[in-house]
Amino acid sequence: QVFVLGMNCSGCLGTGDMQSTIEPRRLDSLCGKKIACLSYGSGPHVVLATEEGEVYTWGHNAYSQLGNGTTNHGFIPCQVSTNLVNKKVIEVACGSHHSMVLTSDGEVYTWGYNNSGQVGSGSTANQPIPRRVTSCLQNKIVVNIACGQMCSMAVVENGEVYVWGYNGNGQLGLGSSGNQPTPCRIAALQDIRVQRVACGYAHTLVLTDEGQIYAWGANSYGQLGTGNKSNQSYPTTVAVDKDRVIEIAACHSAHTSAAKTQSGQVYMWGQCRGQSVILPHLTHFACTDDVFACFATPAVMWRLLSVEPDDHLTVAQSLKKEFDNPETADLKFLVDGKYIHVHKVLLKIRCEHFRSILNNDDEIIEMSEFSYPVYRAFLEYLYTDNVRLPPEDAIGLLDLATLYRENRLKKLCQQTIKQGICEENAIALLSAAVKYEAQDLEEFCFRFCINHLTVVTQTQGFAEMDHDLLKNFISKASRVGAFRN
Repeated sequence: QVFVLGMNCSGCLGTGDMQSTIEPRRLDSLCGKKIACLSYGSGPHVVLATEEGEVYTWGHNAYSQLGNGTTNHGFIPCQVSTNLVNKKVIEVACGSHHSMVLTSDGEVYTWGYNNSGQVGSGSTANQPIPRRVTSCLQNKIVVNIACGQMCSMAVVENGEVYVWGYNGNGQLGLGSSGNQPTPCRIAALQDIRVQRVACGYAHTLVLTDEGQIYAWGANSYGQLGTGNKSNQSYPTTVAVDKDRVIEIAACHSAHTSAAKTQSGQVYMWGQCRGQSVILPHLTHFACTDDVFACFATPAVMWRLLSVEPDDHLTVAQSLKKEFDNPETADLKFLVDGKYIHVHKVLLKIRCEHFRSILNNDDEIIEMSEFSYPVYRAFLEYLYTDNVRLPPEDAIGLLDLATLYRENRLKKLCQQTIKQGICEENAIALLSAAVKYEAQDLEEFCFRFCINHLTVVTQTQGFAEMDHDLLKNFISKASRVGAFRN
């Protein structure tokens, strides 16, 4: 199933019209095709390949970047077949207004805007249909491709990197700033086996088979990670601790770079919400996509993200699921004639009180100090970190939390009570707050009673109020001016 939403400039949503939409619209023509990879240019135009290796394009086409031989914008996805018949495309890449694909037999095809030689044909004439990039790639098997805004890159199977197109910021890594109309090998990477290449707006990153990163090109935001903001026209190493890097990432919409190490740590550098990070910075993210989702403007993933149903449970979710499960439990609490099934080891890990009282041979423990709802809520809290109780029962849980010295639980109980206070229960809750020395809660309940004094004084709770508490309440109320006319 394929859905689109958002702005629809140049028909880039592929819906057949120019209508923007904030609700997802289904693209029937692509449903069931199983999209394998997707890229987009800044026109915007879109190029995608299916698992079968077919290529579809749509959107902006003023420079023939859709590869259909015209310069008319494409309002619906159309298959690109010229020169790609019987070819299985396995990777796609877009520059600002040119397109590139890689086939399963290692051939590269390009089309579209060519003002700087970015289609690699040897001229600067735009290319209306896909043509194979030959020159010194003629007998090479390409394994990875990438596009900068107006340049193109290819990694061949022996680890060499070939580059062509615009080079004004040194993004081709050739040591010069002259444009290159045909593929040229980066000589500075001699004897280094590159596995992957990634391009930002005007900078380039490569990852070697030894897990090292080299970077070059524009550096006005520190996106090369070299510790300064000077452009580099030669490949320069990027130091990401001593860990081996397994993934690199960059995208055109931000001058940002990211990398993931073998131990799962994610680093970012470059443009970060208006600031410049000039050296790799360790983040709290789990994947490189999140760097761009969080810091790029607009927020954008650097690769196609597939949303799959995830049946993996986190540790927290697994524990939650096991609460009161008689099949796995090794201890039962008997409260008000009902059983609650728990796990000794978890209780010992989570609660100081249980660490000191539980024995290995305990199988059933009777509990008469607290009601069933209160004790069940307490045990569930140990599994979930949450409190699920009505405010009146939360008073009993507050008593338990005080007795067991569970300070976080005390806070959660107070929150529950505050959220559930009303005129009817205000006095009962105030009494509980005084009894358990919960001063913050006492102050909250007192203010509530004063603000609703007329109704509160007519409730059953007020009529049955403890004598000393009543005396203190009236004294305190008069001090805050509750009885003035």
